[in-house]
Amino acid sequence: MTRRPPSPLRLPNGAKARTPLVLSALETLYPDARTELEFRTPFELLVATVLSAQATDVSVNAATPALFARYPDAYAMSQAAPEDIEPLIRTIGLYRGKARNLAALARLLVERHGGEVPNDFDAVVALPGAGRKTANVVLSNAYGYPAIAVDTHVGRLARRLGLSVQTNPDKVEADLGRLFPRERWVFLHHALILHGRRICHARRPQCPACLMQSFCPKVGVEP
Repeated sequence: MTRRPPSPLRLPNGAKARTPLVLSALETLYPDARTELEFRTPFELLVATVLSAQATDVSVNAATPALFARYPDAYAMSQAAPEDIEPLIRTIGLYRGKARNLAALARLLVERHGGEVPNDFDAVVALPGAGRKTANVVLSNAYGYPAIAVDTHVGRLARRLGLSVQTNPDKVEADLGRLFPRERWVFLHHALILHGRRICHARRPQCPACLMQSFCPKVGVEP
């Protein structure tokens, strides 16, 4: 099961009033928002999510077809050494450490979970290279659990839109979970990611083109 987010501290002034406005704008802009990582199975999603840390989805999607052709499941990858995996993911940042994690997590999936990705938060977090964000991505996209995965885009937009003052991803997750209906959590984090990639950039956000400029407290301000 998905673990409840940690208790939030305090919400910014006006956060509750902005929440329905933010959700309405995101539903208008990204009605079909979903992960841009390409996968066919929970195992492929887990691997792709581990690879996506400090890397773009584009770079991950470019590398995974060859990786999954060689290692289509946990049983196949559990037989690989990190040195076998490295050449297949060399174009992705931090590839050596990620190769070690993939080899180790595949072995643990076989040893502890019969080669399947568990639909349990703590079990996913216990895998090498996985963390809270990885578990939330896998559980929400592979198994349909309500979860909010906070990456750099989600955290940045939560602060700019006045939904959180936190910089810790777990606390941002808690704030968003407190504000938005549980059934919209998965949509929310995908839509915020898309908006961060397309409009609300870390540098030079495109505020004049943003549907939320009329109620965004940080409009025109980059931090």
